[in-house]
Amino acid sequence: MLNKIIIAIDGTSSTGKSTIAKRLAKRLKYVYIDSGAMYRALTFYAIQKEYISKNHFDTNKLINDLSNIYIDFKESKETSKFEVHLNGVSVEKHIRSLSVSNLVSKVATIGKVRKQMVKVQHSLGLNKGIVMDGRDIGTVVFPNAELKFYLDASSDLRAKRRFKELIDSNHDISYNEVLSNINLRDGQDMSRKNSPLTVASDSIVINTDDISLDQLENKLLSYVTPLLSKK
Repeated sequence: MLNKIIIAIDGTSSTGKSTIAKRLAKRLKYVYIDSGAMYRALTFYAIQKEYISKNHFDTNKLINDLSNIYIDFKESKETSKFEVHLNGVSVEKHIRSLSVSNLVSKVATIGKVRKQMVKVQHSLGLNKGIVMDGRDIGTVVFPNAELKFYLDASSDLRAKRRFKELIDSNHDISYNEVLSNINLRDGQDMSRKNSPLTVASDSIVINTDDISLDQLENKLLSYVTPLLSKK
C-alpha cells in the first residue's frame, strides 16, 4: 500500500494553481480541495441568509451562524469531479456567479471566518490523500504537509492568462483592467492581516512563465513520487 500525503499548492493569482492541482489529484487518485470554493460556498450561504449584499454586511450574524454551516467535497456521479457541498447539497453551479464573486473577498478577510475554514480544511485532511491549493495552505492550513509548492509568474503573463479566460467566457473587459486587478490582488493577498500570502520556508518555488502544464505536472510528480514508496 502506498503512503498517502498532503500536497499544498500556494501562489499568486492566475499562476495555474487550481488547474495543476486538479490534474495532480486526478493522476494520484487523490481528493482535490479548492479552498477558494469553500469561501465562495460560505459567501453564497451569507447571500441566501441576507447577511451580505453590495451595500451591507452583518459580520456578527455570519460569525454567530458558522456552527450551523457544514462544507465538504463529494464526487459527482455525473461528472466524476469533486464538487463543494453546503450542508449536504452541491452548490458548485451557484458559487461561480458574479454576485458571489463580487462579495467573496469581503467574507474571506474576516478573521473568525478564516479560523473556522481552517478547522474545516484540517478535518478534510485527516486521512491525507489530498491536494489543496490556495494562498495560505502551506503556511497556515497544513504547515506540516509532506509537500509544499509555491507557484509564481510575472504579472504580465498572469494577466494575459486571465484575460484570455474572461474573453473566452464572453466577458467585456480590457487587458489593462485585468492587469490592474492582478496587481491589486497581489497587494491585498500579501498585506492582509489574517493569513497573508507568503512563501513557506520549506516550499518548492516554481516559476510558471515558460513551462507547459504537462511539464509542470511532470515536475511536481518528480517530487511527489519518491514520497509514495510502499510502507
